[in-house]
Amino acid sequence: MSDADGASSDLRAEVGSIEWYHTIELAPGVVTPGWHDTRSVVAQVPFPASLAGKRCLDVGTFDGFWAFEMERRGASEIVAVDVPDPKQWDWPVVSSEETRATIGSRKAEGRGFHTAHRALASKVQLLDRSVYDIDESDMGKFDLVYLGSLLVHLRDPIRALERLRDVCSGTMIVVDGIELFLSLLLPNLAVATFDGHGRPWWWYPNQAGLRRMVEAGGFEVLEGPKRIFMPPGAGQPLATFDPKLLASREGRRALVIARRGDPHAVLVARPVR
Repeated sequence: MSDADGASSDLRAEVGSIEWYHTIELAPGVVTPGWHDTRSVVAQVPFPASLAGKRCLDVGTFDGFWAFEMERRGASEIVAVDVPDPKQWDWPVVSSEETRATIGSRKAEGRGFHTAHRALASKVQLLDRSVYDIDESDMGKFDLVYLGSLLVHLRDPIRALERLRDVCSGTMIVVDGIELFLSLLLPNLAVATFDGHGRPWWWYPNQAGLRRMVEAGGFEVLEGPKRIFMPPGAGQPLATFDPKLLASREGRRALVIARRGDPHAVLVARPVR
């Protein structure tokens, strides 16, 4: 066996030991079995074709897919932030220890990011930091801020958006989960469903609600929100059709994810000066 074959075998073994959130091609023939497969939606997210000379921030990076995508587009500097310690997440006070352990294990203290970072020979800088603690005084300003699939997990999404406004000198791209039924039923009224049932899932706005959240955080929306569906990856178990699932919001959502993907919306905004 050659050194290259041995390294590839070691990488596959390491990939297999991690529960992945993102689907990332780390080397020829080595693809992480993510919960989502975001590779097919990159074209629907309005990144500039080139980020040369730009300083970028990826908020809630998890395994780093979007940070590495910005690096691939030539960004001069990328800072990625996340909170690897589940104890620091926005848990409802009634969350059971079992639920905290089960969901918290998915982060695996950021092992996925570190494995991908090494395999891709990336220069992305990772910071252990909550979005609530982002501060211009030690982080500076960013030409592009990417905020992906995080607002639904925050008890106070408006406070988080206000923190991002302070460090955004250019534009912010938001891609976050939405309530599909309310988006179709009430396209012009900003509403959201509230979760908070033992998990760090809090707010699912409709498309108008997501727009209003971003505006309330001090941003002007320039584009969108446009509805997209986040395809499930190889690591996500999918629901099979059962009429009983139609009786609950979670059941209906599971069926939509299995058939089309997780309903999200994408928008572009800039800080109001």
